[in-house]
This record gives sequence, C-alpha cells and structure tokens, in this order.
Amino acid sequence: MLFAIIIGGLIGYAFGKFPGFLIGAALGAFLVHRLKSRLLGKLQSIQLGFVDSVFAVMGALCKADGVVSRDEIQMAESLFVRFRLSEEQKASAKAAFNRGKEPDFDLEAELSHFLRISGGQPALLQMFLQVQVSAVAADGMVHPAEHEMLVRIARGLGLPESQVDQLEAMLRGSHAGQAGGARPSSAQQLEDAYKALGVSPSASDEEIKKVYRKLMSENHPDKLAGRGLPESMREMAEERTREISHAYDVIKDARKAA
Repeated sequence: MLFAIIIGGLIGYAFGKFPGFLIGAALGAFLVHRLKSRLLGKLQSIQLGFVDSVFAVMGALCKADGVVSRDEIQMAESLFVRFRLSEEQKASAKAAFNRGKEPDFDLEAELSHFLRISGGQPALLQMFLQVQVSAVAADGMVHPAEHEMLVRIARGLGLPESQVDQLEAMLRGSHAGQAGGARPSSAQQLEDAYKALGVSPSASDEEIKKVYRKLMSENHPDKLAGRGLPESMREMAEERTREISHAYDVIKDARKAA
C-alpha cells in the first residue's frame, strides 16, 4: 500500500507540485483500499461457496447407494469438527448436506455453480474432489457405486477420471498398515504410489521428481488459502501433501532397492 501511495504522490507531484502530491497519494491509497476490498470479498465468496457446495455434493454422494446410513451422517458431522466450523457454519453445512440428499438435487448444476465461483482453479477443484473421496472412504475403502459417483463429480468439475484413481490410490497409501487394516502387498503399494503421483512406472527418476515438486507446489496449504480454500480446511491440504510425499518415498525406496 505504501508503494501505491508513493507512486500516486509522485505522479501527482509531476502535475501539481506539492498539492498534486497530496492528491495523488490520497488517490493511490483509495484505489489500493478498493482493490483490497474487492479481492477480500471475492475470496470470502469462494470460501462460502466451497463449504456449501462441498457438503451438498457430499449429501448426494452418501446417497449414491440408495440410502444414507447413520455412519455416513456421523462421518459428515465429524468433518464439521475437523474443519473447525462455527455453529453458524455447521448449521449451513448441515442444511447443504440435507439439500444434497433430496431426490431432486441437481448434481451437475451444483458442480457448475462451484466451477463458476471458484474460477475453475485446478487446485481448488482437486481439493473439492479430495474432500469427497476422503468423506466416503474414511475406512480406506471406496465402494463401486461411490466410485461411479466420484467419477461423475470429477467430470462435472472438468477433471479427468484419472484424478479419482489418483486420490483413491493416495487414500489407500495413507491407510496402509494402520491398526485393524490389512497391509497391502509391496507391489500394490508401489502401483498405488505411481497412480497417486499420476506418473508411469516407466518414467525416469528426473521426470518423477519434477511431477512430485509440481504437485507439492500446487497443493501447498498457503497457496491454496490464497486461492480461496477456507482456512478451516487447511488440515486437509496438509494431509494431501503428506500423501504426495509418502507416494514419492515409496517409489524412491523401491527404485533404490532395485
């Protein structure tokens, strides 16, 4: 802001000496304030739209198999806590979730709405899809009807179907070896790791490293927050970067052992 005030003042000074400097500085400050207000308003609009659409689509997703179970309702409520929503935000999220469960809910229209308000930013769209995958697979599993709905959601957001496979692979990797769950074979872990990064097993070490760094940069929590991701969902962004790192480590270790 100080820079804009100085520049405005100097321009004003060139036309009107000291009085012009004062007018130019004031105009510079005013324009910066207006710009910041507009940007902040747009950011808040994206954040509100993100939460509303996330839970509306989640309601539809949980009903993909024909009925919303008590476990799925508890899962949604646990996300209220995980995302640190205020009481007002919880009420709004619950209303959106119930809206998504309605028989006449228009999934494609909701996705198109979010696509518009988010400006089609790939990182936000991918995070939106990640929340849906995490929601239906809290136990590490994605059932066929849910997978088909996730593919439909990805298409509605303009994302390739491979994004669903990529996120599901990340999820399996993060659940690998957890208490109570069967540990996948080394071959399955490696296959999931390649899928998680979206690279071919035939890719060179340098190519894989380049993709890894790109994914880490795109999914950095601070960068996503600056694009409109609600601060309450920062933990989800951090989780994604951990999953990306885990997949990269699995690939590196396997190649080193070979």
